[in-house]
Parts: sequence; C-alpha cells; structure tokens
Amino acid sequence: MRRHASPLALVLLGLGVFLLVLAPMLAYYVEPRAKRNPTDINITSIFKGKGKYFDQGELKTKNDQKLTVTRRVLGNVSESEKSGHAVWDVSQTIDNPKTVKLDDPRKSFQWTTERWVTDRKTNLPVRCCKAKPAEGKEFSGEAYLKWPFDVEKRDYTWWDSTLGGTVPLHYKGKAKVRGREGLRFTGTVKAKRAGSRQVPGMLVDRPKSGQVFAEQWYSNSGLDFVVDERTGRILYAATGPRMTLRAPGGKKDKVTLLDSDKLAFTAKTQQEAVDLAKDDNDRLELVSSTAPLGAVIAGGLCAVAGAVLVIRGRPARGTAPAPTGQM
Repeated sequence: MRRHASPLALVLLGLGVFLLVLAPMLAYYVEPRAKRNPTDINITSIFKGKGKYFDQGELKTKNDQKLTVTRRVLGNVSESEKSGHAVWDVSQTIDNPKTVKLDDPRKSFQWTTERWVTDRKTNLPVRCCKAKPAEGKEFSGEAYLKWPFDVEKRDYTWWDSTLGGTVPLHYKGKAKVRGREGLRFTGTVKAKRAGSRQVPGMLVDRPKSGQVFAEQWYSNSGLDFVVDERTGRILYAATGPRMTLRAPGGKKDKVTLLDSDKLAFTAKTQQEAVDLAKDDNDRLELVSSTAPLGAVIAGGLCAVAGAVLVIRGRPARGTAPAPTGQM
C-alpha cells in the first residue's frame, strides 16, 4: 500500500528543523550583536554630598555646604546612524545651595558640555562626529560613562573629564548596590594642573597684576565605582574632587574653588541604574540562553513528532487497503 506524509507531519518537521537551526543563531549570532552601546540613551544621574566652594559674589570660600552634581547623557540618534558609532551629548552642572534652586545650567557653579563618541562594541573612544572633550585634549581610556560589556576582574583606565586625561582604577572585588551585585573599582588622582582661569590677581596674591591667568589644579581623594559585570552599566559612583587656583608658576594653592570628600549617586539614581542593568541583563539572557534553550526543546519535540508522523504516513487517496487473508 502506498502512503504519503500528512500536511501536519510536514509542518511539524519543518518547524522543528527551523527552531533547531534558530537556536545556535540566537546564541552565537544575535546575542553578540545585542551587546552594543545604545544610541537612544537618555539618562540623568545626580550626585550629592557636602563640601566647600568659592563664592565669587562674596569672594570667599564657604564651608560645609550641600553640593549637587547633575549629569545628563542624551544620545544623538541621527549622528549615531550616520557614523555607526554611539554619539552621546553630555551636560554636567555643579551646584551650590544658591544655584541649585535656579534650575538653569548657565547659572550653576560650574557647567560643562561634552560629546562622547564610542565604538558601540568595544566602548573605546572614536575620533569623529565632532567629539568634544576638554579643550586641547583627546578622549582615551577604556571607561567613562560606562564600562565595556563583560567587565573583567582587572584594572581599567578611566577618563576623567576634569583632569582631561585617564586615571587607573583598581579592581577591588564584588559589591552590592540595592541588592544587585557588581564589580568595584577605585582610584585617586594626585594634584595635577588641569588648565587655567582668568581671575583678579588679588585672589592669588598678585594684587599689582590686575587680571592674571591663574593655574587651575585638580585632585581627587576617592573615585569609587560599582559596575554591572555583564552590561558595563555604572550602578554606583562616588567622587572626592578638589579644585584650586595657584598663581602662575606658584607652588601653593591660593584659592579653593571646590572641595568635597564624597559626592555620590543618590538613592534614586542608584535604583534607576540597577533597574536599567536588570532590564539589559534580562534581554541578553533571553537571546543568549532562554530563547535558544526554548527553541531547542520546542524544535526537538516538533521534529520528533513530525518524523514519527512522516514514518507512519497515511494511505494515499483512492488506494484501497490491502486485502486480508480468508479462512
């Protein structure tokens, strides 16, 4: 008797084969391509702490003041699509108790803008798209607004915008932020010259010089980061900046512009960072493990069921069953 496979058997067999082929593609082709720096990022991070700053109106340093650092990172999607890189525009303000109430970056104690361009896969800086670091500097290092994907347990070079250069950060083990575990990195910056600023000479003990270009010096007593291992997102960040002025060629600080032992992510910023890292990890887990495993199981079942039905087959239309023997 001639038999042929039913449509259902062929559909099941074809679906099973498709799912079995799809599984490794998800794990080895799609998942690596999902590990890319986003182009449509829109994140605001807030650091808070106490310290002192120089009040330009009163021409004196004020101690034990509440300080706020607000950093907004906005992806430039059109530039990213043109270049193939992640183009992020960064705006950062440092506010004292007076300026924080104004909600105007132009009136903040300090306002800086940058354009950070990175290779979407490696996170390394790329020289294109009008990247804008500190004047006369070129971005370098392995980490800044985030770490690379699949962070390793080793030291990294971190770009410090205030310094206009890189700083070595040392791996210090694992740490938890809002219940999520990450890798911790710490470092310090010894006092280094970081530009100049035109000020009245009297501020730096040059009363007869009128306006002078005082040397701006920067140090940092404690850079501290906790980073999500898989995605490179910063879950927690703290910094201990100190910025001072010296007379041209001077050896001693004459004015303290800003000094804080610790400015750190607020609780809200930490939770938002943890939530984003969790969402990113869930997506990567879906394409690297959950979906491939599901495809293998479903594909295997469909393929087996389809094969069984194909083997069993069914009588072709119009073919009479074979006669049975008679007694």
